[in-house]
Amino acid sequence: MSAPRVLILACGALAREILFLLPPERFPTVQLHCLPATLHNRPDRIAPALRATLAERAGTYDRILVGYGDCGSGGEIDKVVAEFGAERLPGPHCYAFFSGVASFAERTAADLRAFFLTDFLARHFETLVWEGLGLNRHPALRDAYFGNYETVVYLAQTDDQALDAAAREAAARLGLGFERRFVGYGDLASALATIAQ
Repeated sequence: MSAPRVLILACGALAREILFLLPPERFPTVQLHCLPATLHNRPDRIAPALRATLAERAGTYDRILVGYGDCGSGGEIDKVVAEFGAERLPGPHCYAFFSGVASFAERTAADLRAFFLTDFLARHFETLVWEGLGLNRHPALRDAYFGNYETVVYLAQTDDQALDAAAREAAARLGLGFERRFVGYGDLASALATIAQ
């Protein structure tokens, strides 16, 4: 019996982690297709982009995993998931499934004024946050966007001194405190393990 054909349609912010956990040479029947991570600056556009991509690929795969949380879509991603009989990663966003959804929920009150970074966001802070939110052109917006935050919490997937330094620098540029938590791949790893079976 041949292995099922699996599509992982994911946020580009997860590409590196998914390829690490499911290397193509070991999982040739799993195909990863990513949408631009910049969609997170306009979360209302994520579900339509998912719908269009899934419609193009309908009937081609035995199983589909949508590599997003709810991501601020107000339940729209879940509607697309149901429409195409797909599955979705657990939790409301990548911060939760990297931390472990249960662990993240337990810390909600303590982290209420935290701005989160992952390895991806630490690596691409300049493009996605600083330029993406227009802070390079309008520095005064920093306080409007980040004035209610107290700390940047870097949820590290890997031990990488360069990323640690980038995350610290991001916190300094935002005028916020800094905390690093090594979380690894959390619930992303267990969700992908079931896909690969």
